[in-house]
Amino acid sequence: MITWEISIQKFVDFLRLERSLSNNSISAYQNDIKKLREYLAAKKKTISPTQIDFELLKDFLHWINELGMSPTTQSRVISGIKAFFKYLMIENYIEKDPTELLESPRIGRKLPEILTVEEIDSIMDAIDLSLPEGQRNKAMLETLYSCGLRVSELIQLRISNLYFNKGFIRVIGKGNKERLIPISQKAIREINHYLQDRKHLQIESGCGDILFLNRRGKHLTRVMVFLVVKKLAEKAGITKNISPHTFRHSFASHLIEGGADLRAIQEMLGHESITTTETYTHLDRTYLRETIIEHHPRS
Repeated sequence: MITWEISIQKFVDFLRLERSLSNNSISAYQNDIKKLREYLAAKKKTISPTQIDFELLKDFLHWINELGMSPTTQSRVISGIKAFFKYLMIENYIEKDPTELLESPRIGRKLPEILTVEEIDSIMDAIDLSLPEGQRNKAMLETLYSCGLRVSELIQLRISNLYFNKGFIRVIGKGNKERLIPISQKAIREINHYLQDRKHLQIESGCGDILFLNRRGKHLTRVMVFLVVKKLAEKAGITKNISPHTFRHSFASHLIEGGADLRAIQEMLGHESITTTETYTHLDRTYLRETIIEHHPRS
């Protein structure tokens, strides 16, 4: 009978070595399993993962629902737990998957919040370039919008992965997958200005190749980027609920509005499935209608 500690550690090793997932993704899976263990502790059930059955999992779903957890979060937790028990099946720790009949709550499709080009310009204009971090913030947000990066990709971007002479940057995305992304001349110009300011930083050992640094010459965190965006949006008078990811959504939406090919956008965003990219087509039905009328043989 395998213990929780050993099974979770083996699962983590599997995710890291076999699936090549990032540390953030692995932590999310661990947190999902943690929720199940919290339930077992609350119900004073001392059983191993091999003793979990479908009825117990149904009670667990009822429990997290009563806690007020949103359908999206519930779905995320269920997905993580299913992956864990699927792994136990693969390794023959269990003979039957107790999550096989487990259903996630229905989640309505929520379209992402999008900024207009004018709103993005107003956020850029709100940046105070006289501040030590001003030029960094401008270069950072121009890069987010120009390249449609995830915030994790932005803070890990390296100077050695900037190919400005060819108009591309190299990004390490989810699952350590690399992709080349075109970068605008405006973003290149702002980064080059920032690199001049960056020379005056006392850079911490190991951070020399990291592009965007804080004032102490260390890695930026996702929270720091989030706070920068929130503060500038508020200063620009934008009341939408936005985050760094909003720039990525806006990047995709504006490309579709401009008539860009969906497959090309999928490549630039690093989406494994075209279905994920198709979310943005709901934001511009006029473009879709015109595309169909123009290209369909029966039109």
